[in-house]
This record gives sequence, structure tokens and C-alpha cells, in this order.
Amino acid sequence: MRIGVGRSDITPRVGVELAGFGPFINRHSVGVRDRLWARAMAFEAGGEPAVIVSCDICVIYRETSERVCALVHEATGIPAERVMVCCTHTHSGPETGGLIGWGQPDWPYVELLADRIAPAAIAAVEDLRPATLAHAQVPCEGIGHNREYDNPRPTLEEALRDDWRPAHPELTDTSAHVLVARGEDGGTIGFISSFGCHPVVCCAQSRWIHGDYCGVATNLIEREQPGSVGMFLQGAQGDVNTCVVHEPEQESLLALDVIAGRYARSVRRGFAEARPLDVDRVEVIRREASFSRREYTLEDFRGLLAEQEAIIHAPGASDTDGQVRLSVVKATAYRRFIEALEQGRPLVKPTVLQAIRIGPLGIYGAPFEIFQAIKNDVLAEARAPVPIVLGVTNDSVSYAPDRTAAARGGYAADQVPLMQGTLPLANIHDELVEALLALDSDLFPQTT
Repeated sequence: MRIGVGRSDITPRVGVELAGFGPFINRHSVGVRDRLWARAMAFEAGGEPAVIVSCDICVIYRETSERVCALVHEATGIPAERVMVCCTHTHSGPETGGLIGWGQPDWPYVELLADRIAPAAIAAVEDLRPATLAHAQVPCEGIGHNREYDNPRPTLEEALRDDWRPAHPELTDTSAHVLVARGEDGGTIGFISSFGCHPVVCCAQSRWIHGDYCGVATNLIEREQPGSVGMFLQGAQGDVNTCVVHEPEQESLLALDVIAGRYARSVRRGFAEARPLDVDRVEVIRREASFSRREYTLEDFRGLLAEQEAIIHAPGASDTDGQVRLSVVKATAYRRFIEALEQGRPLVKPTVLQAIRIGPLGIYGAPFEIFQAIKNDVLAEARAPVPIVLGVTNDSVSYAPDRTAAARGGYAADQVPLMQGTLPLANIHDELVEALLALDSDLFPQTT
């Protein structure tokens, strides 16, 4: 087996708007607490390569990820479909375009983003060398809190106690995967950790650029392993926030190091407990999938638009009113749908799914913010000895809510898809589980 690593700086200029947290809140960055990175690891066994790239940004869209893959192919000859582009999902990085009103993209940054990410992957391929890969799955507690089903969230004082645990830990990830790549001399080349939790310790009032808890922890472990490159792969975080969220800026920045320290302790334990994997092959599957959507007519959208315009243009309406700002977001989305329908353009595009097998390891990536229950169903049926489910991979296509959240409706199930210019998903829980398990079956066929 051969492994290589690389990284490149993708930090935006100060002043760009940061991603997430509300309609038109103008959260412009005021400084760089930690630089943002694209980090990559290339694998090769049996003559077949694969590259995984992790970016310290909230989301990446398909146009950008496909350009990254094309640039890597042009420079290295590796087929574009064998490159996976992931995001850590930090909400303290730049908005990269797509979600109406949740941060204004800096278009020069977005235009150049693929050109800044690709060098990390190219460097990883050029760095390929004989190596071993070890794995551990270790406890990772005191970080995540299920925002959908475990309310109320803890107070700041409660969350910062080292013994804090959510009331329902089974609704969150309670363990992290850690992969450690070591060279022929036994030294650490690089490492990967994967865990499912929104990186939102620093929230709407925070204006500093950084990678949130996962980025801070990865930087810390990199410094402890000189010469290594560390990566974080975001898991199923659709319904899970950090235990500290929605606090003022100063409190958030102080809590950031506490939560990052908890995660770093788990990664260190992974280093200590990691055992070598027998990697006889590297295989990649990338395919497009179509998921069923809720049906809307042109008249439906015209009616929805009229409701929002009534709020926007009501007597005394103010652009400082959060409800008015949200109505502008919705109205903008509905106008786009109406225009598309009137012009006969499709409202939904195919979704890209990707899976990578590295020996006994199966990595399954989808572009959604996946709810925990969906991930749990995939893991329960997967054939891979070590299955890992990743969200926000290669694209961003709203949330993948579980059955309960989808039936209830609201922000994740209805609002976010419409704001991204796509229709709400009708049965994503069952359909995504089926699609990811089909990838798993193809990579790990039954043997007699």
C-alpha cells in the first residue's frame, strides 16, 4: 500500500461574510483566528488510487467539486470519479453560494476556490509512498447534543463541565473513527478523524474565521505530530449541534478551545489504540441518484409567494425585522421556482453519491446533512467491516431528515430545500439508506 498527503491554504480575505445562522444578518468576518485548509490523503493498493480531500468550509457545491476533480485528473492522470471532496461544515468559514440570504458569497473567492483546493489533492498524489494504515473507533463524548429530539439544550455552565453528557447520548455520535497513516520508518504521515456534529460552537454573534472545534482540534494534533497532515471528515450531523451554541462571541471563543480539547483527546486515544488494517485493494464507486420529491404546481408557488409578499409589504414593515428578512428569503426562492416552471426548466437535478473501499474500510459519502437515524440504519445493515457515513460530500443538497422530522416539517425538511432552489424530499430516509447500502453491497459483495 502507498499513502500520500498534502494541504493547501483556502483562507478567505477578511471581510467576507461567514456561513449560516439566519437571513441577511450580514455576519462579516473581522479577523482570522485560525487559517482554513484543504487537506488531502491519497491511497493506492493493487495499482488503484483514490483521493479524499477535506475542506475547512461549510459547504461545497457540485460545480466547484467537479472542477477540483478535473484539475486533479489533469495534473495526475487519476480519474475524476476517484476523487472525493468533503467539507468539515464549519460555520466560521466563508459562504460559498447557494443558500439564499444565509450569507452573501464573495464571488471572486468562490471562483478561485477549486484552484486553491486542488493543489492539496495533487500534492497528496505526488507524495504517495509505502505506508500502513491503522484504525480505531474510540469513545467521543461531551460534544454533541441532538437539537431535534433532546431539548432543552444545556446552559453554558452545564456544557463546560467536563462531566456533561446529553440526556439522550444515543441520539448523537458517541464515538469517533481515527485512521493513522505511518511510513516505513513508523513515523506519522497523516491522520483522519470522523465524527458527526455541527461545528457551531461559534455562532451568529461570532465573526472570526476558523474551523470551529474540529478544525482547532485537527490543528492541535498536527502540531503534536510534526510533518503530518490531519483531516476531519464530517459524519451525520443533520440533527446534532455542539453542546455550546448560540452564545455571545467572547463566551463562544472561550468555549471553542474547551470543546476542541475534548475532541482532540478522543483523537489522541485513537492514535494509541489504532491497529493496522489489511489493505489489499482500493475501489471507488461514484453514481448519480434521483430521490423522490414533494410535488408543487405553479399555482402552489404563486400562492406561497403572495403570502410572503403580504408580510414584506405590510404597513410598517422594516428590514430590521427578522420575519421580514426571512420572508424575503422565501419570496426570492418562490420567484425562482415560478420563473423555472414558466420557462420549462427542471426544478431538481440528480444527486451524486460516492463510496470508497480501502481494504475493510467502507466510506459512504452523500451531499446531504444527514440525520443520525439514517446513518444508524446504514451502519446496522452494512457489509463493510468498518463502515463510515459522511455528509456534505461533493455537493450540498439540503438536509436528509429522518422520518419523524420529515413528517413534522419545518426548517430542515421544508425551508432549507426551497431556499437552495430544490424541492423538499419525499422519502429520503428510506431511499438514502437503500442507495448507500447498494454502494456497500457493490464494494463488499457476498462471498460463498
